[in-house]
Amino acid sequence: MAVPLAEIEGEVQKRLRKIARSAKMPGFRPGKVPLKLVTQQYGAQVQNEVFGETVEQAFSNAVSTQNLRIAGQPRFEPKPGGAEGQIEVSAVFEIYPEIVLKDLSGGTVERPVAEVTPEDVERTVEILRKQRVRYEPAERSATAGDQVTVDFTGTIDGVEFAGGQARDFPITLGEGRMLPEFESALAGVKSGEVKSFPLNFPQDYHGAEVAGKTAEFTLTVKQVAAPILPEIDAEFARAFGVNDGDLVRLREEITANLGLELKRRVRARLREQAMQLLRDHAEFELPRALVEMEVARLYRGALEDMKNRGVDTSHSQLSPDLFRPTAEDRVRLGLILAEVVGRNSLDAKPDQIRALVAEAAQSYEFPDEVIAWHYEQRERLQEFEAQAMEDNVIAWVLTQAKVQERPTTFQELTEAQAAQA
Repeated sequence: MAVPLAEIEGEVQKRLRKIARSAKMPGFRPGKVPLKLVTQQYGAQVQNEVFGETVEQAFSNAVSTQNLRIAGQPRFEPKPGGAEGQIEVSAVFEIYPEIVLKDLSGGTVERPVAEVTPEDVERTVEILRKQRVRYEPAERSATAGDQVTVDFTGTIDGVEFAGGQARDFPITLGEGRMLPEFESALAGVKSGEVKSFPLNFPQDYHGAEVAGKTAEFTLTVKQVAAPILPEIDAEFARAFGVNDGDLVRLREEITANLGLELKRRVRARLREQAMQLLRDHAEFELPRALVEMEVARLYRGALEDMKNRGVDTSHSQLSPDLFRPTAEDRVRLGLILAEVVGRNSLDAKPDQIRALVAEAAQSYEFPDEVIAWHYEQRERLQEFEAQAMEDNVIAWVLTQAKVQERPTTFQELTEAQAAQA
């Protein structure tokens, strides 16, 4: 790109004269500072600004003329030996790749087919009962489901370690909150019992100072308490928002909520397969600039999350490279989706967005107010726009690939996705 020096100098002088009209310097009235002094103080800064703006405008014009799609920020480099009265500048940049999307007809997507059954509803009722469990002291040995309250102290090589002590600490047997060896040591204990046992911390334990080491724990059982589940009656129904205590209505609401959850889980399974199919059938080279930008964004987010949790990040050894695989996949999938959406006119439609907002609002007490709140600011709709666009892409993939329906159950679908999480 050739940048005329006269054009730059003219703009520089124009801006310096404007600065001079309001400039303040000791010994001069405001606006009466000589242009020569203004140039001495501000000339270099203004010249850099004008040069940068002129180069960027020339670059923008060249890109527009050649219909180039720029990925990331360009790097400008001056070229020696330009024509008289001009400065030649080269721009180094990446462009968005040409994406080749191969035929999807050879791919297969499994569509889970399930319905909410009475057994699913009763299973959910039992989960709700457990959420409102209370415990009563039991004069017997502890079994699965009991809440055991203990004092404990752990040592490694005779020395106590951080997090290895607690007082009046409640543990529900079978919940899996503690390491398996710790829970196993509590099986069959009684109130008042004192017990010592070794515990091997896994190599991948989150506490690096104890990972892979063996500790000696001593605990005192303060109480063994048995779970008491609430009766399934009108009071139980009222506790979950059914004000008239009607158990039939409670089960109807549970059925409706499970239906929405089933729909979400089926969509998640279809999305996972559709996106993988697109990944497998798209050929292009990732723009490194976009990947680096995404790596930096993920890295900043991780540091911010650590700070919010009270972690001192000033000496963090967290490496940006840790986020590179995720960044590459996100950039890759984002480019593929943009290509598929643009090529097939799959943008989110207003009625789709409203339907998704309305569906989400149903879980609130005043759905209409929730819907109105989302439409007050456009950015509040972005999540629903993205989901509607994804739904369109998924639907399109299903028209291109082979679809096999696979009978399943709500419980199987839930357990399968929990295992993948």
